[in-house]
Amino acid sequence: MEDTFSLIKKRVQDNRKFMHDIQASEPNSVKGEVGQTGIKDQFSYMKPIPDDLWVRCTSCQGVMLREDFEMNRNVCLHCGHGFRVNARERLAMTVDENSFEELWEHLFGKDPISFPRYDHRLRKLREKTGMTEAVIVGEAQIGGYSCMVGAMDSNFLMGSMGSAVGEKITRLFETATAKKLPVVLFAASGGARMQEGIVSLMQMAKTAAAVERHSRAGLLYISVLTDPTTGGVTASFASLGDIILSEPDTLIGFAGRRVIEGTIAQALPDDFQRSEFLQKHGFLDMIVPRDEMRSRLTSILSLHSGEKIKSAEANAPRGRMPASSKHRSSGSECLAIIRQKDRPTLTDYLPMIFTDIHEVHGDRYFADDTAMFTGVARLNGKPVTVIGHRKGKTLLENQACNYGMPHPEGYRKALRAMKQAEKFNRPIITFIDTPGAYCGVGAEERGQGEAIARNLMEMMPIRVPIISLVIGEGGSGGALGIAVADELAMTSNAIYSVISPRGFASLVWKDPSRESEAADTAHITAIDLKNLGICDVILPEPDGGAHSGPERMGMTIKTYLLGAVERIEKAYQKDKDSALEARYQRFRKIGDCE
Repeated sequence: MEDTFSLIKKRVQDNRKFMHDIQASEPNSVKGEVGQTGIKDQFSYMKPIPDDLWVRCTSCQGVMLREDFEMNRNVCLHCGHGFRVNARERLAMTVDENSFEELWEHLFGKDPISFPRYDHRLRKLREKTGMTEAVIVGEAQIGGYSCMVGAMDSNFLMGSMGSAVGEKITRLFETATAKKLPVVLFAASGGARMQEGIVSLMQMAKTAAAVERHSRAGLLYISVLTDPTTGGVTASFASLGDIILSEPDTLIGFAGRRVIEGTIAQALPDDFQRSEFLQKHGFLDMIVPRDEMRSRLTSILSLHSGEKIKSAEANAPRGRMPASSKHRSSGSECLAIIRQKDRPTLTDYLPMIFTDIHEVHGDRYFADDTAMFTGVARLNGKPVTVIGHRKGKTLLENQACNYGMPHPEGYRKALRAMKQAEKFNRPIITFIDTPGAYCGVGAEERGQGEAIARNLMEMMPIRVPIISLVIGEGGSGGALGIAVADELAMTSNAIYSVISPRGFASLVWKDPSRESEAADTAHITAIDLKNLGICDVILPEPDGGAHSGPERMGMTIKTYLLGAVERIEKAYQKDKDSALEARYQRFRKIGDCE
């Protein structure tokens, strides 16, 4: 593989030199054309490019040998722009060799509203493309994992969804449900098929209903949005994946750009309705380059297969957690320790504890909140869902993640991840490290209190183990919003409080300068919370705090999690209802009353 890419790199360099020589020798040559598309370019010095030899990128105008371009999966070697590929090319890039078995190849739709010349146009398209309709579906393997697979093709009437497309996709999900298989579906469509009128519109509900039944059966659906995915396809099955992926710079939207600009009489941002815009606003889990798509799909399928993969550490002795220090830090001392600039955060611990980490993004409503991490990973080979507050160490890092203070979207994203964990029977591990939920105007407008309340209610009956760890600050409801757990652990210098010590001093004594005194008064340390029956396990930090030995702290946390997950999972396997009742009673008994 390395030799192949070295060869491609050398050819690219040769191509650039060739074009430079052309420019130098013939600066006034006539305008050329893009070999693949026939679109006129804007550079007067370039000669026409032969269709059979060269390809010019429509994005950066870079020139490549067609052979190299095709070896690179129709992605520009200069700028990474992905050209559109047809359905069979997409499948060839994705599924295991000779594993694809096409289904319902000869399924034809009718002309429900007798649209003029519609039949004639379909016949011409079938002759031209070799396809009967705008989607190809079947059963295949990806990375050795069996699944149902579909790929839409924008070359066939812009991939529009008529009755045959809707029927094929519905059958795909129905068959997957019957066979208990995951679905991987590549969308590429201009939306509903106008030539079939209202019948086309009904395919949106039809396909969505099939997706719901597949989901209710506890099965995985990976939706991959390719350029373009718009209209009724976006507003139905394409947006309903458990995991939604996209290639970079993909056009994704409901209404067209020109329609929106004409309706609202406003210019739209340059990145509007591109995949990066969609991820920022909470509607995509991952943006995956084309050359990484197959491996990413394989990894996701593996995590959802229910298999525990043997890792190099699988048979390693777990050891025991180090003994707790005899020194008990006061609240003010703990406060000073957790505010150390180099104290490890979730970002530091993740690669120490987990492997095969896949972060997922977005609440599917408004935004992707960077203050809240959600993802799927392996703990000693076992698939788990990981959720946690994200902090930075530098000013820029903290600004990027809002100092670990989530907006409502962060809590809704966390709940989405928890519901998926329940669907796929994965243990949930949450890491708490926040001064509190963000208290801005926008957060209030979008329901900060409701989002936290919803999590408290919805977490209680989730039917998989939940383990929470306070690794720094456990700030008020912002912490509790992801901490309704079967077991709560705290590192020995962590704190967990009804309000920040500064807020405590401001409200109780009207003097924020008494912050240290508040920290000592409010009983916020791990030992305090263990005595109150709130903390179950204290994880000892290295002398001086976790920042003095982050790797040792990471190993301590991992050792604890390995034992806790195994222990609590056994309780759920033995009697899930009793385990859930124990979670309820854990909170029910907190608080002394006469």
